[in-house]
Amino acid sequence: MTSYSNFGVIGGGAWGTALAQMLAAEGAPVRLWAREEDVVEAINVQHRNPLFLPGAPLSPSLGATGDLGDLAACDALLVVVPVPFLRAVLAQLPPGNAPLIFCSKGMEAGSFAFPIDIAGDVCAGRPLAVLSGPTFAHEVAAGLPTAITLAAADTETAEAIAQALARPHFRPYASTDMIGAEIGGAVKNILAIACGIVDGAGLGLNARAALISRGFAEMTRFGLSRGAQAETLAGLAGLGDLVLTCTSSNSRNFALGQGLGRGEDAATLMADRRTVAEGAFSAPVVAEAARVDGIDMPITDAVARLVAGDIRASEAIHALLSRPLRSEGR
Repeated sequence: MTSYSNFGVIGGGAWGTALAQMLAAEGAPVRLWAREEDVVEAINVQHRNPLFLPGAPLSPSLGATGDLGDLAACDALLVVVPVPFLRAVLAQLPPGNAPLIFCSKGMEAGSFAFPIDIAGDVCAGRPLAVLSGPTFAHEVAAGLPTAITLAAADTETAEAIAQALARPHFRPYASTDMIGAEIGGAVKNILAIACGIVDGAGLGLNARAALISRGFAEMTRFGLSRGAQAETLAGLAGLGDLVLTCTSSNSRNFALGQGLGRGEDAATLMADRRTVAEGAFSAPVVAEAARVDGIDMPITDAVARLVAGDIRASEAIHALLSRPLRSEGR
């Protein structure tokens, strides 16, 4: 079985920094690429990332760079770049055979491509994997217990990468359902915005529990229609991540929804954020893909219209509550 020991991380946001710190915590050398010069300098000089992960001390063995060529010697790369910018970044990668482990969540506008699909276009021939599950960056960076799904095309690759990533407090579970892991991560961010709206509008815990349940039904319908396995959607990368991000303002997507639920303007809320609420990008793409596929996703559609500024939260809530009654299995 192939072993991996020299990791690089592409993306210096909160999640990329947390993953790099997790890998470097015991002194292993890890290289992290960041687009922002101030992030590179802060990591190398202060051993911190105050812009995206404030308060988290970083290991001296974690080195940052602004040159993707500096990751050429890595034998595995964790790619933590927001999906709208992913294609452009992958096109700049130096040649190599290092597996690409995708940690960002969402679909590309226009193509309806997931990260593994984009990689197939841009980096054909490289082994691919998906890392997805219930994780808050600050907890991973602090070494708090975390379980997550690591999916690859075959069992041997999935188990080899999972073994290499595993740490005492970071437990990856191997899977071969990459599409299920991708869909769970993309849809749960959209549903987290919806749950934040429920919280911000003061609709109560009953409503939030109902929305999580009906949202999970949407995720399952969409996932199964695209070849995902039901077990993956009911596991860490689906339901597990859904529960985490739908119940805490530590989730950027949930926090965005809270603002929308209070009646704040979507464009203003998103303009004020340095960090990306991935669900805001994913919602219109997934909603359009569902319409093309004939999949009913009313919660996703409502969130898409909200972040586009087409409707207000009160209108979205009224529309969802006014839908015709149906059996729960539909």
